Amino acid sequence: MATPEVIVLTDIKRDPAFGDRLTPAGQQLRTCIQCGTCTASCPSASAMDITPRKMWRMVQLGMVDEVLRSKTMWLCSICYQCQVRCPRGIPLTETIAKLKQLAIQQQIKQWRESTHFYLAFSDVMRRYGRMRETEFMARYFMSTNPFEALNYATMGLTLLRRGKLKPELPMLRGEGKLARLFDRVAELEGRK
Repeated sequence: MATPEVIVLTDIKRDPAFGDRLTPAGQQLRTCIQCGTCTASCPSASAMDITPRKMWRMVQLGMVDEVLRSKTMWLCSICYQCQVRCPRGIPLTETIAKLKQLAIQQQIKQWRESTHFYLAFSDVMRRYGRMRETEFMARYFMSTNPFEALNYATMGLTLLRRGKLKPELPMLRGEGKLARLFDRVAELEGRK
């Protein structure tokens, strides 16, 4: 029988202010009482490598690398169930978005595809105010591996033939419908 791996907490680099920098209200994440409501509310929790409850505790402890290398934040569907049900009113969904931004800034290669998926999705939404699947898929595959798109060619043709996917011409004029909103949010978050 294998013995469980023991983690020596003194060997882990910590940043005590990590959680304070993530939540819009500063030290709000420190008020987490570890009740587990976020995990119980999360429809994706069973697929996550770290449950939301455990991840928030790791954030409180300043375990930056462990949190950013986790796939938990990339599996978040941004349904807001954890945030709505949190008894402390912690803005958990916004904090997940901040974690994604940090992982993108630090260029963590482990979740490269998830990062590019997230960025391609955001770019298309910013540009058009709605999802344009053809452009989204093109942006995603061009940023990761263009040849990977060939694996989806049969499915794409089937969707096209059934009318489920409609090729659209790119918009040639005007600013994207959500571009000003994205710019304002970036300005409020101090990214612009």
